[in-house]
Amino acid sequence: MMELRPILSALTRNSAGAILVSLQIAITLAIVVNAVFLVKQRVVQVHRPTGMDEQNMFSLRVTGFGPGFNFHDMVRSDLDLLRRMPGVVDVTPTPQVPLSGSGSSNRMYTEPNEKGQSEPVNYYEVDEHAIHAFGATLASGQPFDASDIEYRTEESQKFPASGKVIVSKGFADRIFRGENALGKVIYDNQSQPLRIVGVIQHMQGSWLGWEKVDNVMLLPMVLKGPSTQYIVRTQPGELDRVMAATEQALKSAMKNRVVGKLQTLALQKDRSYAGDTLIVVILGVVTGLVVIFSSLGIFGLATFNVNTRTRQIGTRRAVGARRVDIVRYFLIENWVVTSAGVVVGCVLTLAGGYWLATRFGVKQLDIYYLVGGVLGLWIVGQLAAWQPSLRASKVSPAMATRNV
Repeated sequence: MMELRPILSALTRNSAGAILVSLQIAITLAIVVNAVFLVKQRVVQVHRPTGMDEQNMFSLRVTGFGPGFNFHDMVRSDLDLLRRMPGVVDVTPTPQVPLSGSGSSNRMYTEPNEKGQSEPVNYYEVDEHAIHAFGATLASGQPFDASDIEYRTEESQKFPASGKVIVSKGFADRIFRGENALGKVIYDNQSQPLRIVGVIQHMQGSWLGWEKVDNVMLLPMVLKGPSTQYIVRTQPGELDRVMAATEQALKSAMKNRVVGKLQTLALQKDRSYAGDTLIVVILGVVTGLVVIFSSLGIFGLATFNVNTRTRQIGTRRAVGARRVDIVRYFLIENWVVTSAGVVVGCVLTLAGGYWLATRFGVKQLDIYYLVGGVLGLWIVGQLAAWQPSLRASKVSPAMATRNV
């Protein structure tokens, strides 16, 4: 292999360009590795399973008004109408909608008087059809029975009279530290007890950016009106047709009420993840531009070195150097410059990853991303220097002497 001494000597005599390109490579490595790591986390988060059949679900708000209006009669009548419609799998009423960014929460305890293990939970008031309407799966226990549902006629902070609750496995595992939660009792901050009668295998709540988004609790009650939301689950391929039919049917069935805009849960999920999606796009564009500019810097340095060493190249060709030797020389020189930048870049990358983890609470940088970034920059650097190196190998001894 060609000795490194003449390469290092040449770089020392023209160090300014090499130093600038090395610094550019170092900054590129730090930006690219941390950006790719952040993008991967966001992409994984956006594509997490929700535990529901959100691709076949939509929601709408209905609000009644006027003399003689009876909220619970409206709800029962609407549910009966919707559940008989072709293409509808099931329907449940609830004030808030999962994945939408709007919801209610409470803190629950394993013992009364705010003692024992505690966990925050995102809760929904629903009827006995909720599990089926959400497309969720029970890991254990039973869904609510119709007799469990309390149709509340006045405002109250009390839990349903049945004292039953269904929770997600994520919440159950956290509050009971992995123990079997079925049949156990939890308490709110007023020491009201609730017995867990069912555990959902997995279900996301309203706030998709929350680290405990799978802390979900279902309460068997329908609150006092005058408005509520219906979550409708349809058969695959029937979503658009059922949405149009639902709006028409509800408007025709009752005049003294307002039927709000129908929205798919998939769309509400996309809106909740809009910030994450924007970050992925921005970081992707920035990463691409940084890599392009770094490649241009390497290409420019290699081209400059070839143009300023025409006589040297011709002399080496005259004393027997082959074209492959010339190509190898400039590729090794470029590898030395790139490696110097990579060494500095590794320090900057780890420091940047640590700062992001402590400042914004993201996960610690995985070392495999740094290894991949180093290998990637070495490859990009060699590809950027390949064309100037080939051009250098085509310099003939005669052309070199005429350029003296």
